[in-house]
Amino acid sequence: MYEAQGLLGMPGVGFFGLLIIGFIAGYVAERVLNRDHGLLTNVLVGIAGSFVGGTLAGLLGIQFYGFLGNLVIATAGAIGILWFFGRNEQRKNSQEDR
Repeated sequence: MYEAQGLLGMPGVGFFGLLIIGFIAGYVAERVLNRDHGLLTNVLVGIAGSFVGGTLAGLLGIQFYGFLGNLVIATAGAIGILWFFGRNEQRKNSQEDR
């Protein structure tokens, strides 16, 4: 019923699907939070977002599968990651200005 997933796997998507989802999720998160990153950063943020989003979805009991489900979860995770690091960056900059 459940397929085994490797370290860089997502349920219902292969390795190249992971890269495509990572790019799209990173790009959407970049645009939502008005940031300016490159292609590689978007892919990495999107892949990290898929792991963060997937973990949180699992903890909350949210089931997702396939390209669209993974894209939504990865995008939410990527937005969360960029928001968190942007918030910490603002806090760090405000402390340096004092």
